[in-house]
Amino acid sequence: MTEPSQDQPSQDQQPQDQQPQDEQPSQNQQRSGLRNPAAAVRGLGAAALVMEAIVLLLAIVPLIKLAGHLTGVAIGAILTLVVACLVLAGLVRHRWAWYAGLGLQGLLALCGVFNLALLVLGILFGAVWIYVLSVRRTILGR
Repeated sequence: MTEPSQDQPSQDQQPQDQQPQDEQPSQNQQRSGLRNPAAAVRGLGAAALVMEAIVLLLAIVPLIKLAGHLTGVAIGAILTLVVACLVLAGLVRHRWAWYAGLGLQGLLALCGVFNLALLVLGILFGAVWIYVLSVRRTILGR
């Protein structure tokens, strides 16, 4: 009886780089390469909202120094939007929170009535949020 050669695996051994047939993704389902793609996308959305909250808080001081009228209303709107950003950052596990985040960007742009800088921030973060939604759609297919 001859022994199998060292360079050919036996029938009961599989090469390490191949997965069993039942674990391979189908042709319709693409693998993103992430262990938990849903958690990665949630982290991206939450990070974008937390970053927006920080930027809005940092915008208060220049707004006080440079703005003339409606400063108190603008600061109240900013603080309300900061709270909304942080609440939505915790709720991105729900599908509706992603669209509420887009609405939040619209509200920030509408605050441009109080100060033009808020309109600029609304447009900037609106573009960031649209990119986050496109990444979510690419990775999760939703």
